[in-house]
Amino acid sequence: MRDGAQQEGLNLSVQDKLHIARHLDDLGVGYIEGGWPGSNPKDTEFFALAAKELELKNATLAAFGATRRAGVEASQDPLLQALRESGASVVTVVAKSHDRHVTEALRTTLEENLAMVRDTVTYLREGGQRVFVDMEHFFDGYRANRDYALEVVRAAGEAGAEVAVLCDTNGGMLPHWVSEIVADVATTGVRLGIHAHNDTGCAVANSMAAVQAGATHLQGCINGYGERTGNADLVTCVANLELKLGMTVLPEGSLAESTRISHAISEITNYPPHARQPYTGVSSFAHKAGLHASAIRVDPDLYQHIDPALVGNDMRLLVSEMAGRATIELKGKELGYDLAGDPERLGRVTDRVKAMERAGYTFEAADASFELLLAEEMDGVRPSFFDVESWRVLAESRRGDAAVAEATVKLVAGGVRLAVIGEGNGPVNALDHALRQAIEQVYPDVARFHLTDYRVRILDQGHGTDAITRTLIETTDGKDVWVTVGVGANIIEASWEALVDALTYGLRLHGVRPRIND
Repeated sequence: MRDGAQQEGLNLSVQDKLHIARHLDDLGVGYIEGGWPGSNPKDTEFFALAAKELELKNATLAAFGATRRAGVEASQDPLLQALRESGASVVTVVAKSHDRHVTEALRTTLEENLAMVRDTVTYLREGGQRVFVDMEHFFDGYRANRDYALEVVRAAGEAGAEVAVLCDTNGGMLPHWVSEIVADVATTGVRLGIHAHNDTGCAVANSMAAVQAGATHLQGCINGYGERTGNADLVTCVANLELKLGMTVLPEGSLAESTRISHAISEITNYPPHARQPYTGVSSFAHKAGLHASAIRVDPDLYQHIDPALVGNDMRLLVSEMAGRATIELKGKELGYDLAGDPERLGRVTDRVKAMERAGYTFEAADASFELLLAEEMDGVRPSFFDVESWRVLAESRRGDAAVAEATVKLVAGGVRLAVIGEGNGPVNALDHALRQAIEQVYPDVARFHLTDYRVRILDQGHGTDAITRTLIETTDGKDVWVTVGVGANIIEASWEALVDALTYGLRLHGVRPRIND
């Protein structure tokens, strides 16, 4: 919650940090670095509230700080005093281990830097706190001056630091370099940790290499948060340690909470979950090619490196023009339809999907529209809760005023004819308001549906303004989320189709029945 919070655009309130700490504790991590008390009011307040409000079951809260300033007694350094007063039983202090950083950034001598490390660790230990030392720029420093980098590690260990954490601060290392360096540093006898940044895309791989070379302490950030390209993704590292290297690092059963916790923290940070994130992304176990589906029908493990349930995720089958009959069959089974014994219907659905995808539809991103299509094929009629007579939308702009739109929707629902006018800041927004206002009069559940995302794509860009348009609409009722697709000669027509599908699917999902019978 310190290094990760340095990500561009990520700003955490004190309450955000308290919520994240509880999630990390549920995951079962050993230590939570809460911030730098004394350096800013927010982190100081966090530690004060954490002492009163946090009841951690698995984790120990750690405070972050730096070694004493050059030429100042440790007991006289106000930031070290703040670390003592933080209430944290563990303190992580950052120390310079690169000779050039000592002489050029700190503007002090190499000997004074070693004294700063020793004095800081000793002072905090005398206050009853456990100490980890983050060796800043260690790998670059080792390559520039091996002997001095090792001296800093020994100084920390001899003063009583529990762990010397080797930091790839600039993120420029590769796994085989990390392995060689960690193996050499391990000869000091000091317990080692790894802190990897992802600037070469190797943060997780470098972390695994360090562990295999002798590191027994691993630092990372949930979802790979961090400045520049981020830190080692904590969830990916933990899953690799447990599932690939056979190490027990979390309480039993906690790993299965990984996906839930990863996504819950994404909600707090307001960073959407990365779909292709290893282990926890929604695409991590998604299969699109028909060849994959044919094999998965025999044994899911043939195209998956683990059982998704181990990390709390699910296998997904994506319906697309690449899908074969096996994909449609498995997707149908997932939705409650048995197509295995009806090859003719299975072939018809497969052909229809391929034809519609050629026309611009996409069902891999619109499961709800595919389910409506499948229900139509299985039941002989498309699910419908209302019949639209007509819709019309007007947009108007007057000098000095923002443009506004007005839509009129006429439909029959539950035996009642309704004509409603809706206003919005654009044509689609106005249509959405009018359609909802009409249907809500018969189906009150619609009031719980909210549009959460709206995406537009021009499919044949060479045609300019008369190109075919595809829209994807994401809707939620506060519990479930579904996506529908529409394709049309213009953006309003495509959006209307997706809007109708969104409300139809939502009503079907809720098992709604007409309040007034036709």
